[in-house]
Amino acid sequence: MRKKRQIISIIAATSVVILYQFIHVLFIGEFSIKDFMLDLFLTIILFWFIAKHYDKMKFYMERMEESEKNYKILIETIPDAILIYSQNIIVYTNEAGTNMLGGQKKEDILGKSIYHFINPQYHELAKKRLEKLRKKEKLINHVEQKIVRLDQKNIFVEVSTRLIIFEGKESIFSIFKDVTNKKEETEGLLQKSEKLALVGQLAAGIAHEIRNPLTSIKGFIQLFKAKYKSDEVHFNLVLAELERINLIVSEFLVLAKPTAVEYKDKEIKILLNDVVTLINTHAIMNNVQIIVEFESEISTIVCEENQLKQVFINILKNSIEAMPNGGIIDIKVKAIEKDTISISFIDQGTGIPEDRIPKLGEPFYTTKEKGTGLGLMTSYKIIENHDGRLKISSKINEGTKVEVILPRVPSELY
Repeated sequence: MRKKRQIISIIAATSVVILYQFIHVLFIGEFSIKDFMLDLFLTIILFWFIAKHYDKMKFYMERMEESEKNYKILIETIPDAILIYSQNIIVYTNEAGTNMLGGQKKEDILGKSIYHFINPQYHELAKKRLEKLRKKEKLINHVEQKIVRLDQKNIFVEVSTRLIIFEGKESIFSIFKDVTNKKEETEGLLQKSEKLALVGQLAAGIAHEIRNPLTSIKGFIQLFKAKYKSDEVHFNLVLAELERINLIVSEFLVLAKPTAVEYKDKEIKILLNDVVTLINTHAIMNNVQIIVEFESEISTIVCEENQLKQVFINILKNSIEAMPNGGIIDIKVKAIEKDTISISFIDQGTGIPEDRIPKLGEPFYTTKEKGTGLGLMTSYKIIENHDGRLKISSKINEGTKVEVILPRVPSELY
């Protein structure tokens, strides 16, 4: 192709020189072979030079077109939404951008003003940012905006923006990341944190107010015990119950502030058997049978024994209450990973609606008529302090499964 263009250049140069000499002879009447050869040489060089640079220019233009095509293909594969707009009019969007804005096809988005999709409350802020971008020509990173989709649904996005040249015009290139779910989760955590802080203050106040009269009552009972030795058995029973109230108040303070607890090695099998022994009488009275299954050899866990007992008793009480006609509670213990064990409590109760499960563990949220929601919230906090997880799944009229996942001590350490 290049040789052909060079030949054409020589022919064209020769033709131009011959035409020039013909006109020169026709009007002036002089012809010089020397001048003819010099003009021909210079014209051929000029045409060759032009043809060469034309080839280069065409080559680079083809490379640019190919590069732009590749960039568009690359942008289409990016999962984040990308919009390019010039003079506030959208001139390009990738597939993710079309989906984010609620369009069925790109034509639904192209040609519209970018402000058509920005929530009116954010218009002024968006204008200021774009003006700042045009003046400073710097990248604006991770700016939050509220977008209105074509279906009028509002979503929150993080936008990163910069100036580019697109199809020969100064344009703005923006990458959008949908953070609606993340923002909702953050707001939910903040609300939960505020509730926990409130419950903590309430717990601290209640514990303080209860402990003061308890101390007085305990002192008087001890005096009566010393004075009336014939009723020592009854006084011992009252003192034991007072001590139990004091222990409950101490556990209630888990909600108020972190307490210095001592974690010790404990066989999970022994711990669970103790819990079942404690609650078995209550279960039998409600026509409930508790079955414990250890599916594999379970090693030791590091825990605060009383706190874990509190969690397991709370779960079992909830299961018993969920089975007014009786049934079976199956406790399954198994190793699920090298350093993790799973303790599942499976009942045959009335079940919990699926939409209520995410709210379980929130302060004052309960599915029971006379519940407070504090028991399960305390359980979540205790398991969290043990670096574990508590998961709940349920089906209406089939039952509920509460799974407690805890780290365990590797058996090779023993």
